Amino acid sequence: MDNISKLKLELKSKGMSQKTIKAYLFHVSTFLRHNNIESSTEDIQKYFVKLSDTKDHLTVNLRISAVKFFYLNVLKHQLHLNFMKRPKRLPEVLTKEETITILNNINNTKHRLLIETIYGCGLRVSEVTKLKKQDLRFDENILMIRQAKGKKDRVVMIPKSISSRLKSYINSRADENPYVFDSARGGHLTTSTIQKIMKNTIIKTNIKKKVHPHTLRHSYATHLLENGTDIRIIQRLLGHNDIRTTEIYTHISNAFIKTVNSPLDFLELKTNRTNKKV
Repeated sequence: MDNISKLKLELKSKGMSQKTIKAYLFHVSTFLRHNNIESSTEDIQKYFVKLSDTKDHLTVNLRISAVKFFYLNVLKHQLHLNFMKRPKRLPEVLTKEETITILNNINNTKHRLLIETIYGCGLRVSEVTKLKKQDLRFDENILMIRQAKGKKDRVVMIPKSISSRLKSYINSRADENPYVFDSARGGHLTTSTIQKIMKNTIIKTNIKKKVHPHTLRHSYATHLLENGTDIRIIQRLLGHNDIRTTEIYTHISNAFIKTVNSPLDFLELKTNRTNKKV
């Protein structure tokens, strides 16, 4: 059995998702085409540093993770590599008014419910695509998210404003498709289809921000925080393992920032009425 086959076996035995298995196999295969498995740690680190000149840190770090997994689990050798430093960028967030504008520009009933569900429940796109009818418990007003990121289940509330419409939409369908947001070709809507729906909607608005479906999840968390929801509850709703991941939303809440007065406003300055040229 060659090394790539061994890697595939290790990934499967550890319960990795198909997406992760596919990515790791690709990245390790690419790495082995450019490097010898006997290369020194220093040379391997230099390879990834050079790669970071043309690739973003997330891509490079994913490749480093794949290679480290390969060395540890297949070659039985622990590789000590440094990950690329993550730039401190704040995610884009919609204002409540912008969220209203987006929703009001969606005329298709299913698409409107789809976007409302992503925003109203704080879902990842991969979570809403795989959402099944049986996961909606209208009597308890909760939505079950099965085996999300990290292979974890979690529960979120169904927004009261869409509960009855969501239930009517599901009941009106005369099909046996188990997915809430079905595709005309069978199965569920794809991530690319949802991205296209979002893109086409934004075009109809005057919103200049770079808005993606995941922007709705960021906005959900920020708006909850602005409404006074405890950050640890938001952590559970989002399915974050580490509270520090959730705390980023305390840095991007414009509502909180607007409540702070600049120290300049406390200075009793004499108004300068002259118009001297500088």
